[in-house]
Amino acid sequence: MTDYIQKLKDIIFNFDIDNAEKVANEAIESGIDPMSAANALTEAIRDVGERFGKGELFLPDLVCASEVLKKAFPIINKAIEKKGLMQKSLGKVVIGTVFGDIHSIGKSMVATLLYAAGFKVIDLGVNVKGEDFLQAIEKEKPDILAMSALLTTTAMEQKKVIEGLKQTGLRDKVKVIVGGSPINQEFADSIGADGYGATAPEGVKVCKRLLNLE
Repeated sequence: MTDYIQKLKDIIFNFDIDNAEKVANEAIESGIDPMSAANALTEAIRDVGERFGKGELFLPDLVCASEVLKKAFPIINKAIEKKGLMQKSLGKVVIGTVFGDIHSIGKSMVATLLYAAGFKVIDLGVNVKGEDFLQAIEKEKPDILAMSALLTTTAMEQKKVIEGLKQTGLRDKVKVIVGGSPINQEFADSIGADGYGATAPEGVKVCKRLLNLE
């Protein structure tokens, strides 16, 4: 039998976007345990993330690996749901780029690495209005809210959302982590965030630390 566990890992390692769906479908059709298939993908993307953090891989590599995961995982996840199985989760994270900012790469990298680490991730996308963040917190009841701002002109939107959490009585119910090129620890502290990540891998570490997972 073809070793689909290794094939699934290889499409991540080789950034093989073109064959991602094909290999995922073939793996499921072969009768492979879908949980094992999911673990193969997450182990591979985690390895890519760690190598990126060490400087062995670069941002385009991480972006491509993320795109492979986005194509392959829904197929695997559908098989998991069909069998009535559940994946263990370290916690739930709502993530998005703040209003006025349409940069997605940094946010997407954090989302991908959080997923690979074992978090359930609700990605609200880019240009997210403050009220939409608040609605997501009320609806999803996440452990962590992660906000990205890549422009100095949009950085204060992070503060506005935190103030909104306070006004609606939600601030004590969720940890807040912020990031983006104009953001630093001093700024994060000044707006009342619980954590700050300078890079995507660091963002994952901060989330784990906030939930006492490391």
